Amino acid sequence: MTTKPPVIWLNVAIFSLSFILAAVVTPWFGWHFGFGAEHWVWLIVCFAFCNLSITMGYHRLWSHKTFEAHWLVRLLCALGGAFALQNSALHWSSDHRVHHKFVDQNDKDPYSAKKGFWYSHIGWMLRHYNQAVYDDYSNCRDLQKDKIVMWQHRYYVPLAVLMNLGVPLLLGIIYNDIIGMLLMVGAVRLVLNHHTTFFINSLAHIWGSQPYTNKNTARDNGVLAFFTFGEGYHNYHHIFENDYRNGIYWWQYDPTKWLIKACSWVGLTKKLRKAPALKIEKARAQMALVYVQSRILSLPNHVVLMNSFQHEFDAFISELHNYYDIKRQLLESKKSLAFKKYERSMLKVRYEQVKLDFVEKRNRWNRIVSQYA
Repeated sequence: MTTKPPVIWLNVAIFSLSFILAAVVTPWFGWHFGFGAEHWVWLIVCFAFCNLSITMGYHRLWSHKTFEAHWLVRLLCALGGAFALQNSALHWSSDHRVHHKFVDQNDKDPYSAKKGFWYSHIGWMLRHYNQAVYDDYSNCRDLQKDKIVMWQHRYYVPLAVLMNLGVPLLLGIIYNDIIGMLLMVGAVRLVLNHHTTFFINSLAHIWGSQPYTNKNTARDNGVLAFFTFGEGYHNYHHIFENDYRNGIYWWQYDPTKWLIKACSWVGLTKKLRKAPALKIEKARAQMALVYVQSRILSLPNHVVLMNSFQHEFDAFISELHNYYDIKRQLLESKKSLAFKKYERSMLKVRYEQVKLDFVEKRNRWNRIVSQYA
């Protein structure tokens, strides 16, 4: 019989007490004394501040280095991360890098989804499952050079206490309702921050689609993206983890992406990294082929269909490479003084023709795939 690791009683106490205060005490208090608009406004503001500090700071900035940020942005994310009560940025990033390196490997992934919803959501933090690596931050040597990261790591406990008690108390004094603010901005906000973040480790590996890869359990889910400030496009993220975006299309809800981009306009962020469009399109096409092949296996003429779809796929991928190659040449010609005006105009004409061929091939491929959607 396998002996379970020791319980982390501090974590159990924090999760239990905050949940009881949010789910039981707060409704009782609201029923008897009521909450004003100021309670709801500050709940939303603090919830957004904390979650964006995790998604923008802990995750996309520090864990994956998808962009560089001004010290003011890093300081705010460090304070917001302590407010979110999810350990230091150094510790969080170390765990997350291990997760990406060994995703779904039960013996190495600290919150492997293959161990079930409860474990990946919160169970992994209730016992010392990863005690052996808690002080090993060798996979974050780059972050150990960041003075703000190390300052937050060194003083995480007092910062967490200051933010989680100080902010609600200050608001309570301002609005003359200390208990109400402690409940709404303290307990309710904390529970929402915790579980919406935890959904990325649990639900986002169970519920949704896999348009980019099926080599791990990560999924894209627009509903989760809404509650997690864009992190719900998790299937994309697990194959293109160095992209500062999770929702790559304009219509995908990803406020973290929008904030990072907006900050770049005023010099607060820079060197925003994006996955090459060619690789993104190719990944989608390859997954579409896998999906189509799985759908036709039961058909009597599946061998003939397989060959036909493979031929269409190869033709599309060839045109895909042609298009992005000529597009790259055109962009380089605009930067090069050596290119003559005539040569550039000829290249542009060629680009427009290749683009038409590419769009036609892509539309044809999408029509074929849609027959088996």
